[in-house]
Amino acid sequence: MTEKKKRSFFSRLIFFLLVVIASSMLLLSYAAEIINPAKFWPITIFGIMYLPILILTIILFVFAIIRRSSLTSWLVVLLIPSIFLAGRYIRLGWGDKPEEGPVKVVTYNVGLFANGSKSSKLDSRKALADAAAKYLMSLDADVICLQEFYMDNGIGIDEYLESHFPGYRADYYLLTGNKGHAGNVTLSRFPVRDKGKVGFEKSTNMALFTDVEVNDSISLRIYNCHFESYNLSPDEVIKSIMDEEEVESTGRKMRQAITRRPDQIKAVRSSMAESPYRSMVVGDFNDTPLSYTYQVLKQSRTDAFVKAGRGFSYTYKRFRPFLRIDYILAPKDLDAVTYSSGDADYSDHYPQIASFKPSTKKQSI
Repeated sequence: MTEKKKRSFFSRLIFFLLVVIASSMLLLSYAAEIINPAKFWPITIFGIMYLPILILTIILFVFAIIRRSSLTSWLVVLLIPSIFLAGRYIRLGWGDKPEEGPVKVVTYNVGLFANGSKSSKLDSRKALADAAAKYLMSLDADVICLQEFYMDNGIGIDEYLESHFPGYRADYYLLTGNKGHAGNVTLSRFPVRDKGKVGFEKSTNMALFTDVEVNDSISLRIYNCHFESYNLSPDEVIKSIMDEEEVESTGRKMRQAITRRPDQIKAVRSSMAESPYRSMVVGDFNDTPLSYTYQVLKQSRTDAFVKAGRGFSYTYKRFRPFLRIDYILAPKDLDAVTYSSGDADYSDHYPQIASFKPSTKKQSI
């Protein structure tokens, strides 16, 4: 075999191996929304890595065309599901932006008011909370759902929410720590018929539900959810690449979060089954659109971003632009009209904002 033929052979072999690796990872990404991670937790990682894996596969597809490789047809077949799945991450839109609908909902993980951007130039949790409250009031929403809300001990929660969110009924469940209170808060301008909490076993995370009367014909149960967090900083993830102990710690935290979420989802679904109203599910899912969490909770609901969003959506700042983990999933008797990500500096998440109008289509229970 000549030197030239050897190089050609090894080049084809390396390309083949890259295609096999990328194909395997992309197929596992597709499977991430079907397989319960409580049974096989690593599957979730492939769902998280879907976008980088997809980009790698597209690059290989382009090279396959250039090389006139016999693998081109296989890559075409492999990429077909992504034509449909990519719409969960990016939406194309033209023309003027539509006017907002009569029902407006905001969800925002405020990160304990401890993770504001340096550009906000606010040096205390109280200052961040005050600024965030002013921003949220400016959105003029009918319902505001907050996760990881925080107040120092000594500050009256009811008094604070009443003074900073006039016109809203506030329902909350906050856990008390040594220095302050943290948890979920739901603020509503609509009349509230009932409220409650879905607790999660062995977790400080939770879901609140609030039954609201939108109008004479529509009542909703709104679930304000914060599912199990990874409790990992970007620094910890980077360190885990180089440090064996950090790898073990990172893996343990990921496994714990991934395997707890299915039971938390099950608890919320059980609560929904007992509800007299259709359910809207919002909040920080800590999971991507290609996940078991998303797939289960989206049943009988519409993703407001998929319906009305424009552009590329990511909701978590620290691993942008790859992580969309905050959602507004609405029952099908509400049509999403607008959807946007607020450009706010008060947390490591972006607020998600959607408006709706009553659907004219007949709905079945």
